[in-house]
Amino acid sequence: MSKGSKFRLWFGRLFKTGLILGLLGFITLAAFVMVARSELPGFEDLKESPNGQMIRVRAADGSVIQTLGPSFGEWTSYEDTPEIMREAMVAVEDRRFYYHIGLDPIGMGRAAYLAIANRGTDKRLQGASTITQQLARTVFLNNKYTVGRKLREMVLALALETKFSKEEILELYLNKVYFGGGAYGIDSASRLFFDHSAQQITLPEAAIIAGLVKAPSNYSPTADAEAALGRAKVVVGVMQDAGVITAQEASNVKLKAVKLAPTPPQNSVRYFTDWALEGLPGMIDETMKPIDVWTTLDLSMQRSATAAIQTYAPRGAQGALVAIDRDGAVRAMVGGTDYRTSNYNRAVTAVRQPGSAWKVFVYMAALQADIRPEDKVVDEPVEIDGWAPKNSGGRYAGEIDLRTAFAYSKNTVAAQIGNQVGTSTIAGLARQYGITTPINTQPSMVLGTSEARVVDMTRAFASIAAMGKSVTPYGISKITTIDGGVLYQHKPPKSVQLVEPHVAAGIVDLMLSAVNIGTGRAAQIGRPVAGKTGTTSSNKDGWFLGFSSGLTTGVWMGRDDAKAVGGLEGGRAPAQAFAAFMKQAVAKRPVEKFAVNVTYPERLDEEGIEFFEEGLGPDMIDENGAPIEGMADPDGAVIIDDGGTVDVDPGFIDRALGRSSSAPPAKTTSKAPPAKQVPKAKQNEPVPR
Repeated sequence: MSKGSKFRLWFGRLFKTGLILGLLGFITLAAFVMVARSELPGFEDLKESPNGQMIRVRAADGSVIQTLGPSFGEWTSYEDTPEIMREAMVAVEDRRFYYHIGLDPIGMGRAAYLAIANRGTDKRLQGASTITQQLARTVFLNNKYTVGRKLREMVLALALETKFSKEEILELYLNKVYFGGGAYGIDSASRLFFDHSAQQITLPEAAIIAGLVKAPSNYSPTADAEAALGRAKVVVGVMQDAGVITAQEASNVKLKAVKLAPTPPQNSVRYFTDWALEGLPGMIDETMKPIDVWTTLDLSMQRSATAAIQTYAPRGAQGALVAIDRDGAVRAMVGGTDYRTSNYNRAVTAVRQPGSAWKVFVYMAALQADIRPEDKVVDEPVEIDGWAPKNSGGRYAGEIDLRTAFAYSKNTVAAQIGNQVGTSTIAGLARQYGITTPINTQPSMVLGTSEARVVDMTRAFASIAAMGKSVTPYGISKITTIDGGVLYQHKPPKSVQLVEPHVAAGIVDLMLSAVNIGTGRAAQIGRPVAGKTGTTSSNKDGWFLGFSSGLTTGVWMGRDDAKAVGGLEGGRAPAQAFAAFMKQAVAKRPVEKFAVNVTYPERLDEEGIEFFEEGLGPDMIDENGAPIEGMADPDGAVIIDDGGTVDVDPGFIDRALGRSSSAPPAKTTSKAPPAKQVPKAKQNEPVPR
């Protein structure tokens, strides 16, 4: 047999084999396509099945405060869609849409060429997906780039082409494709970007929308308006090249004249929703159906809280506020002065020293040790293991009762209590009341040197307001489907009595004094308020926490870089912000009197109290007795922060109350003569810090 005959023989066999394999492949593909076609939903079903889960967050009154997830506008039919919008999309995404069968051989060939040219460059295959393929991927698949997904996409595209007309496919595509900013479909995109329906889309707007599909996150006007306009300019050129518009029409397009809808401001509500929604995955299993999340947020209180922080936070400082109702429902939460410039939530994330606000735990420990508010203590210089705390202004009142010591935030008395009852006891009490951050047991911890979160401190004060019963904050009351089916209902945890009722009543007694005659007078609102101020070293942090009429509110102010803020004290700006908020927050609530009998002591006469050290003026020492930055400390005393054990003085209470005791004295030494007897306070006397 000649070589030519052998070649013809082998070529014939190869051709027949290829033909048979091709026929078998075609039959197999046709079978897959027919199976896929039989399983495809109907056109009306596809119209009613949005992709992804939409979450609507509602305030306590039911009003929608935030929408998360995909946003679908009104369905726009093929006929109602402006022709220029249809033509722009086809020109940019699939120029041969009306002529292929779901797959574009020319586009696939170009993509194969680019794949070979770009091999080894990690560039993905481009230009092969038709509008039909994109629809299949959007509705039935995902964006994971694998060969298997691509094959399924091709089969589904062929099935879609056999079941629906080109007009129906394009209608589905235009109503389901993602355009960025959470918008699915041209109507949602048009409303988001231009503030009108899809039926009003103009040529420049069509160019902007059509340009988004390639990279929605990069070209979305809400993310980068300049990038969106730059991409639209490319689209206009593509439309001209495809013959959709003339050169004259292209030159007349004024993209910069397009009026983009203003971006909704990210107001302080987001501080609350960011916090509340963190626990959503653990509450329900539903991840597809649209849901409504009903929260505890009171919009009126939230507005008041935002205004209070923005009004009273010192210039250059930040502020945070948390308001908790008697059942634990968080009614307001502000994590900063402006969410748009900083979404860092200082109410729940930041940890700062609470200063003298921490003394509520110190004095509760004293009450548990059987010290009563009217019992006498001595405010005098002390030294504990080398630590010598000073009072604000360096002044000492001598013998006073416990109520007065708390009201005027006397550091030396708090130090002596800590030395007596043990700082570990105080730490345990704080932990019981919900403080989740690490707590040190150094002697100086009684002045609030352990850092805490605003929400934790507010929770602790809410439990104090509940007469010692535990309160657990929560932000979500229920979760439902959009048709009302309940998926989750909040159930309050069992409340635990944290301290004996008389201890709870005693600390409320002391806190009432602090607001009525002490450092917290700026927090008065015309009805009973119990609270406590807090200021840290060199005025880096200012706090006020208190409660009235069933609502507990915590306010913090300071700088994120922890630098000193001139004039920042818990009894000033934070207390003023508390009062401004609470006046409005509880205005419609009945006045509630606390179930304690308080006998307010006379106000201390600051003029009758000597300075601890000559030349150390009242403006040179902060509330914790630490020298303000830039001021010399004549005594050279410093706060010890490097740990160590505390020598407990079991005789302190007995000596302070005049009882006999055989216990040896603690390592607490007087550094100055006893203070003079405190004369009767004068009217309108300035309040010590």
